[in-house]
Amino acid sequence: ASLSPGDIVRSRRGKDEGQLSVVIALEGERFALVADGDKRRFDRPKRKNVLHLQSTGIHSEEVANSLRETGRVTNAKLRFAIGKAEAHAEEKGE
Repeated sequence: ASLSPGDIVRSRRGKDEGQLSVVIALEGERFALVADGDKRRFDRPKRKNVLHLQSTGIHSEEVANSLRETGRVTNAKLRFAIGKAEAHAEEKGE
């Protein structure tokens, strides 16, 4: 269950527990840098142990493409991706 940039994840540990964020980079096997475009902006991502992240199974191709092409992504895009993921989760009633 390896993560990749653009994946929407839910935090399982820490002050941000239960919140959604987007993986913007991976550091080795164990850590991921995540941001939500709001409290955690792209230029100050949070470093999380991947064991403390739960994949939502949702991947934002838009974010992934932006990171691949330019090496960065706008905070608005991150917020948009998370908003879509939240709407998706509500539909499933989670």
